[in-house]
Amino acid sequence: MNLRLIGIGAGVLIILSLPLAGAIAGPDFAGQSDGKGGGLLSTFGLGHPAQGDTGSSDSKASEKSGASEDSGGSEKSGGSADPGGSGASSASGRSRTPAPAAAPARPGPAEQPRTDARCGPELSSPQGVEAQTCVLSGEGRTWGRSYYRNTSGRALDAVLTVMGPAGRTVQIRCAVGAGDEPGLCETPREESAGVPGDYSAVAEFAVPDDEGALLLRSGSNSPVPGDG
Repeated sequence: MNLRLIGIGAGVLIILSLPLAGAIAGPDFAGQSDGKGGGLLSTFGLGHPAQGDTGSSDSKASEKSGASEDSGGSEKSGGSADPGGSGASSASGRSRTPAPAAAPARPGPAEQPRTDARCGPELSSPQGVEAQTCVLSGEGRTWGRSYYRNTSGRALDAVLTVMGPAGRTVQIRCAVGAGDEPGLCETPREESAGVPGDYSAVAEFAVPDDEGALLLRSGSNSPVPGDG
């Protein structure tokens, strides 16, 4: 009697243990069939879903995780949609704002009036005085100018005279320093009469003492040195 009960009990235990063993072995095999991790990793989106009949349970889990991810993604996208929309509206609002008017162009420098010059040759004296004298005309006025350089080592006096038509004469005296830097002597500008060819200018450089020795005379009509 006891042996029969023991045999029946053992058979029942064996029968009950078979489904449990299959349930335990099934997921492990299916989860490892692709060699890329089990269903747990797939549930969190870290692996591929399991293959075979048992993949339904894993697919449900993946559906849940996908649903949670979708809901989370929709919340995130929804949260960022408003700022994007507000940014777009603000950008469109800025685009409707009229651009500031461009600053008016600055006028260029005024055109300088034309000046005509009639000059004689550059002359020099044995004492070290160099000069060139010109008659200038522009804007209806005429005047004389003499460019000079004094290397004589002493201060000199220069007298510049402009002679025009009808005996008109303008004269000025200039002090010439002892340095060898170039300088100029210029008469006041007088209203022109006639044509530029009617004018001539002469500059005389002399020692400022009682003797008044003349060192150089330079004129706008002076002949070129060496001309016969």
